[in-house]
Amino acid sequence: MPLRFPEGFLWGMATSAYQIEGSPAADGKGPSIWDSFCKVPGNIRNGESGDVAIDHYHRFQSDVALLRDLGVEAYRFSISWPRIFPDGDGEPNPAGLDFYIRLVDCLLEAGIRPFATLYHWDLPQSLQDRFGGWQRRETAEAFARYAGYVARKLSDRVRDIITINEFRSFVDMGYRGVEMAVGGRTVRISLAPGLALEPKALAQVRHLALLGHGLAVQAIRAEGRAETRVGPAENVEVAVPVSATPANIAAARAAMRYLNGPFLTPMLEGAYDSAWLAAQGENTPEVQPGDMEAIGAPLDFVGLNIYRPAIYVMAEESARGWQPVRINPSHPKMDSAWHLLDPEALYWGPRLVHDLWQPEIIYLTENGCAAKDALGAEGEVHDTDRLMYLRAAMTALHRAIADGAPVAGNFFWSAFDNFEWTDGLQRRFGLVHVDYETQVRTPKLSAHWFCESARTNSIA
Repeated sequence: MPLRFPEGFLWGMATSAYQIEGSPAADGKGPSIWDSFCKVPGNIRNGESGDVAIDHYHRFQSDVALLRDLGVEAYRFSISWPRIFPDGDGEPNPAGLDFYIRLVDCLLEAGIRPFATLYHWDLPQSLQDRFGGWQRRETAEAFARYAGYVARKLSDRVRDIITINEFRSFVDMGYRGVEMAVGGRTVRISLAPGLALEPKALAQVRHLALLGHGLAVQAIRAEGRAETRVGPAENVEVAVPVSATPANIAAARAAMRYLNGPFLTPMLEGAYDSAWLAAQGENTPEVQPGDMEAIGAPLDFVGLNIYRPAIYVMAEESARGWQPVRINPSHPKMDSAWHLLDPEALYWGPRLVHDLWQPEIIYLTENGCAAKDALGAEGEVHDTDRLMYLRAAMTALHRAIADGAPVAGNFFWSAFDNFEWTDGLQRRFGLVHVDYETQVRTPKLSAHWFCESARTNSIA
């Protein structure tokens, strides 16, 4: 018997503005930090950029029609902040807003529920120039004004709004850089704006990004329709117990709370984890009165981006109660060097978030994988490795739901092959293949699997 999901479970796909739209200066759009970052030689593989990407800005109608034909029930996209406010604040750009009105109307006509993300890393360059981006409180306040404006203009059409995507990624890799083993050597991976802050300054960036989220939640509540639902999308650090004994599960639960101390824990508790704060020593953020109340503003859902386990853990007799287990160098990976393969993360992530914080609704706002896709002789893409990953991941997610995790939908990353940040156009995450020369779209084997799974609300 196929594994069926609860009635109303959403089968979705996801994208982000800079990765698919192209047209970086069209209709009054201002430059973003990614427009600038991609112009610096050596930042992006092969010198590529999102200047064209998959030209979604001009092709959104046919792209939405394709999503409809594949049975997509919900679509998570992001709004480019500098399309709406070219300088990040000041006067809005009506033409930028009009693009998203047309996109949302197209989705609704296709019967697809829109989920709009307000920040998927394309910060207006003007805010970076004036304030150092998220280093200053002015950027958090500008983000709240932008969020309130979008809610006022779009919440008649968009009922689900995601504030910020992956705090950990754009803060730690944008303002510090992260060391990662790639091809047998250690390299520093940086995202825009490509800074290298000291730990104390980085802690303040983390705090102010959280504050931006909290102020945005308050602005959306104040200016959006009453029925508007809001939450973040964080790449949660998942602790997987080495075996499902009660002691190891308790250890994984404790590790999850600690590992998510910089972002998810304060959003869901309104306070930083005390053990995590203690471990920061002198490198703790400066917190002003009212900050934590905003950061802990009540949410309608929690979005989790889960691709891999952060660590494996086992119980130990200590005050902490857990110890990490070294990940074997031969552990299997997908086509990204960082992507350790273990679909169990899709079980333990939602399960432990539910255990710890009891959110009313959880969405898997991203999961997926890169694969070495190639068109066959007949124009087909048989991405059997991605199909294997998605089937296994959804089986693990089904188990989490059966065990009580309130997961209401899943958004596969990504709907289309796209510009994959510093990897340029070389990493293909899409369920739909894109020929970047001709812009021809070809649904892959995984897309046909998605279509059948969504049609039957089960794992096909």
